[in-house]
Amino acid sequence: MKERDESPIVLIVSRALSPFIMLFGAYVIAHGHYSPGGGFQGGSMLAASILLIRLAVGSRISELHFKRSWGTPLGVAGVSIFFGVGLVAMILGGELLNYDYFFIPGVTGPMLRSLSILIIEIGVGLAVMGILVSIYDDLLEEDERREDL
Repeated sequence: MKERDESPIVLIVSRALSPFIMLFGAYVIAHGHYSPGGGFQGGSMLAASILLIRLAVGSRISELHFKRSWGTPLGVAGVSIFFGVGLVAMILGGELLNYDYFFIPGVTGPMLRSLSILIIEIGVGLAVMGILVSIYDDLLEEDERREDL
């Protein structure tokens, strides 16, 4: 990768902006079960905030923020959450992701459906964030290997 000039303005703005992008991404995930948006959009925003830091300060320093090794396990955890909700519904006699059959102790009716969808959105958000960051890291690693040759 080409050597870059570190601009203090880029560093300050990206460090200041990244937490707000993360906060808005978490908001989009949390409110995606009853408003436009949801897991994919929120997960993309969370990944964008991590990648903004990676691009601004470099991959070595940004590993203090989010380690390269976390991307794939986080993606797997998100997919497991998504599939786990569907599997629980199937085990309890319903169809995959039929929220009427999902079980949360002490919660029934519309609140059960809302919480089930929220759990699904969290899983999708984690999966999207983990996979996007992992794709970037894998591409960067391959680029670094080419430079070493």
